Amino acid sequence: MCKYKKNKCFEDGNAVYEIAKRIIDKQRQAAEEEEGCGASENTAVNGPLEAMSSTAMKKKVLLMGKSGSGKTSMRSIIFANYIARDTRRLGATIDVEHSHVRFLGNLVLNLWDCGGQDTFMENYFTSQRDNIFRNVEVLIYVFDVESRELEKDMHYYQSCLEAILQNSPDAKVFCLVHKMDLVQEDQRDLIFKEREEDLKRLSRPLACTCFRTSIWDETLYKAWSSIVYQLIPNVQQLETNLRNFAQIIEADEVLLFERATFLVISHYQCKEQRDAHRFEKISNIIKQFKLSCSKLAASFQSMEVRNSNFAAFIDVFTSNTYVMVIMSDPSIPSAATLINIRNARKHFEKLERVDGPKHSLHMRMR
Repeated sequence: MCKYKKNKCFEDGNAVYEIAKRIIDKQRQAAEEEEGCGASENTAVNGPLEAMSSTAMKKKVLLMGKSGSGKTSMRSIIFANYIARDTRRLGATIDVEHSHVRFLGNLVLNLWDCGGQDTFMENYFTSQRDNIFRNVEVLIYVFDVESRELEKDMHYYQSCLEAILQNSPDAKVFCLVHKMDLVQEDQRDLIFKEREEDLKRLSRPLACTCFRTSIWDETLYKAWSSIVYQLIPNVQQLETNLRNFAQIIEADEVLLFERATFLVISHYQCKEQRDAHRFEKISNIIKQFKLSCSKLAASFQSMEVRNSNFAAFIDVFTSNTYVMVIMSDPSIPSAATLINIRNARKHFEKLERVDGPKHSLHMRMR
């Protein structure tokens, strides 16, 4: 099927090859399911609980910080479909809560939410040190911006860094300066900059990336999108193909969202856009809309928004993603864009596998 304008289209190759490939993939999937191990009782997986394939790429993520800093609230909003006001009923985390979050098919985030009470923190650095800090891919340390025990917070953070250097020296470190909504708006930039400078200085020789966050706005999605982006194994290949896709269909911009969390995992833009925070705002808005639909026993599938200046399409793309396409050319009908999205799905499904195809999506002419 072709795009309406200029007869551009893209194809997924020889039909016979595709049929054979699907048969092989089904056989491989069936074999993997037989070999896979079941999820544990305290494991939370996006979608229905299912056996984890032996080919899954697991990444250990430590979520740490003082008690009351907001760790569990942000985890619940991003991964458990909570809305901000509902996090008030969450209790304090006791010791360590483990969860497995399936992300983009093969990638599984092994998330360790570590309780921040003093007793637990001391145990992490002594009796549980090797267990907690071994094989860590990412450390996320959350600071309450209005904490009255900043010196103690910094002491615990430095203890974490020492344990990371000893057990997982290649881990990436992220610091979230949280609850920024409690700071007067005209003071937020100054306070965050000062805290960021202190944290980067204390983190040496490790590199530290800092974000300001709040559960009440889009900053939480910006931070977690950036963190998860670092864990996607084939992100460069994904971005190359997304760029080719955008150029083929002459889109102004294309965004790829993870299906359950609606975090932005990749994007390509052909034209400059005025709002630098548009990705996180869209994530927040659509996630809330999806939750509203679920409360009415309805499911969110797709959306089209059109005015005199542009058309925006949000649609299911692969089994693990949604795509958003922005078009400003009025001569391209909606049906053509939707056909192109549908035709690209099979190719991007393959890219989500770690052993996916090495070729890129190219423009073809009829």
